[in-house]
Amino acid sequence: MVLRNANALLTTFVASLIAIALASPVSASSGAPLGFQLLCLQHPQECRGGGSSSVSLTDSLLSVIERVNSQVNRAIRPQNDRGGDVWTIGASAGDCEDYVLSKRRALINAGLPPSSLRIAYVKAQGIDHAILVVKTDVSDLVLDNLASNIVPLRNTGYRLIAMSSADPMIWQ
Repeated sequence: MVLRNANALLTTFVASLIAIALASPVSASSGAPLGFQLLCLQHPQECRGGGSSSVSLTDSLLSVIERVNSQVNRAIRPQNDRGGDVWTIGASAGDCEDYVLSKRRALINAGLPPSSLRIAYVKAQGIDHAILVVKTDVSDLVLDNLASNIVPLRNTGYRLIAMSSADPMIWQ
């Protein structure tokens, strides 16, 4: 009986810690957000860097970026997570992180090096928001589920909270 109660208490404690961590925003100079780390445990292939840390911006590349942004924005129905922040691959409905992951996967499949793609947490009109940033030789371009146009990060009006590095597991 005592062992059963201890196991129940331990299970409740661990579940509480996970719920608190999932609800906590990422802070600067930290590891990846917990939701992303949990996704990476289940799908490590989605969380690798590799290749060049930036790409040369060409008309062809810009066309690919615009097409991916548009296609993913149309393919996913906006829906907030219930409970903790859950990062989902291939979602048909989801929040900003789910758009980011789908766009990242599509751009990698189109030939962009994973290390040139950065996930960023920003403040957008007072709310926490995730965007995908493509590091180019001209500027950092933003793919955003709240906008149809591709614009440089400096022109978004967003306040950068944290962004992944060339290694998606390291955030600054």
